[in-house]
Amino acid sequence: MKESSTSKRGRTGGGKALSAVAATAGLAAVAGGGDRALTVSRHTLRCPRLPRGFDGLRLAHLSDLHGRDFGRDNAPLISALRRARPDLILFTGDLIDSRRGGGAVALSLVEQAARIAPVYAVTGNHEGRLGRRFDPLEAAMAAAGARFLHGEAVTLRRGGARLRLMGIDDAARSGQPPDLALAALPPRDDTFTLLLAHRPWRFEVYAAAADLTLCGHTHGGQFRLPRLGGLYAPGQGLLPPYDGGLYRRGEALMLVSRGLGNSLFPLRLGNRPELVLLTLRADGSGARDGG
Repeated sequence: MKESSTSKRGRTGGGKALSAVAATAGLAAVAGGGDRALTVSRHTLRCPRLPRGFDGLRLAHLSDLHGRDFGRDNAPLISALRRARPDLILFTGDLIDSRRGGGAVALSLVEQAARIAPVYAVTGNHEGRLGRRFDPLEAAMAAAGARFLHGEAVTLRRGGARLRLMGIDDAARSGQPPDLALAALPPRDDTFTLLLAHRPWRFEVYAAAADLTLCGHTHGGQFRLPRLGGLYAPGQGLLPPYDGGLYRRGEALMLVSRGLGNSLFPLRLGNRPELVLLTLRADGSGARDGG
């Protein structure tokens, strides 16, 4: 973190001009610095339906990279992942940006992440906008070790314990709202289910299908205001109800990442790029947000 200071110099008119310039530069520095200063959010989620065999499962959740990097070869982000020692690395869409590209950066991140832990991913609206043009990059990511879940469910096992991991494409790719996309998947049973989806605002649909849903898309509301949270999120408008963090509906949980990159609007304020780390616990019946 860098500190800057200004001193009053010159006459009143010059001082006002300098103050205006300093204020503008300060806002840009705060916003720009916040854009590059990666934060790690840690959560411990207590899930009563989680099998004991998966107690302590560590997940790394990344969303909305938009092809950006945090230093050369995304070294700070990869270092944070290595230190976390996750059991799974999960991407919830918008690895690339449909306007600016960023495929090479995204592929490099996926390649490095896959050397740390198994990688699963779903598409976001930006991959959806590219349509078939995204296919070669997805194939390269698959060759590097990432598995994209296109309306699919896989069963993960630890000894005799089972966990179902499901993923649905964003509607921009599939043309289907989440309720129809989920209707094509096996119905919910007594297996603990983890769902990857890009957009968070259909929580009632996700809650009926999964114990825990991971989403992104909101960019944390872009500007975060004290006591109010995110200012605006696409699809939710002003003061979005699901802007970032942990939400509950009955026993179902949803964790919304504030994301790593930016898209149309280039700056964040009070809202640093976020890597989310989760530990799932089988004991207890509550959910504790580790912040």
